[in-house]
Amino acid sequence: MVKHDQAEGLRRKLDNQRIPKQAKTISVISGKGGVGKSNFALNFSLQLLSHQKKVLLFDLDVGMGNIDILMGMRSKRTIIDMFEEQLTIHDIIETGPNGLSYIAAGSGLNHFFKMEEADKSYFYDQYKALVEMYDYILFDMGAGVTEDGLFFILASDECIVITTPEPTSITDAYGMIKHVVSHDSMMPIQVVMNRSAGYQDGIRTLRQFDNVISTFLNIDIKAMGIIPDDKTVTQAVIRQVPYVLFNDKSSAARAIKEITFNYLSNSKELNRTASSSFVQKLKQLIAR
Repeated sequence: MVKHDQAEGLRRKLDNQRIPKQAKTISVISGKGGVGKSNFALNFSLQLLSHQKKVLLFDLDVGMGNIDILMGMRSKRTIIDMFEEQLTIHDIIETGPNGLSYIAAGSGLNHFFKMEEADKSYFYDQYKALVEMYDYILFDMGAGVTEDGLFFILASDECIVITTPEPTSITDAYGMIKHVVSHDSMMPIQVVMNRSAGYQDGIRTLRQFDNVISTFLNIDIKAMGIIPDDKTVTQAVIRQVPYVLFNDKSSAARAIKEITFNYLSNSKELNRTASSSFVQKLKQLIAR
């Protein structure tokens, strides 16, 4: 009996070892522009990196890609080049501050988001090469949603919605969440309240937002955290330096550090079965 239990335990251990690590794919989204979505995606990525996580930041902001600008970088290649020149995805990965891997969106990205089936299949084939290389892959999506943008969002493991306390921002964030869950009611969604006048104000607004979502959409969202309104962020953008590197003692930097620490503390294990991976969901969406 003991030998049988030991043999069974060994088989389970070997089976687990056969399951390759799959990167967790996160879509960072917003209902409107100008809420600090790209800045969050960049600084959150850098903080994940500081916790010894392997991170790839993928700029998919339609026609408005600015991740490289926020870092003061000049990208050699973009996602557009991958399709037009049939490059491998490794050819377009650039290196930013602190060794952060990123892919730039470039300009004129509209044609990428009007993808043919061949383009989707090509992206699928290229993306498969990434999922065992990284722990986290973040998509900085364009504000709002397009048909092809939704293609990537629905394949993601989870979404992080960025909003501010402004009524128009809250309304647009609600609309964005409603649109996503109308296609996938099980999509895990977390919300960051950016540019809050104060911590208590931010918490109160997040709770009100949560109540509205729960009442009218009948889903549960998770409050990821509050980032205060901080002039350091504007100064960092002007200098083209991520604010966690520009002034790591600033209130915004301290907030993003706390958000990242709590996220990692509460995050599920990265080892998942292939059936739950981004690549598998992407394949299913292509087959529709």
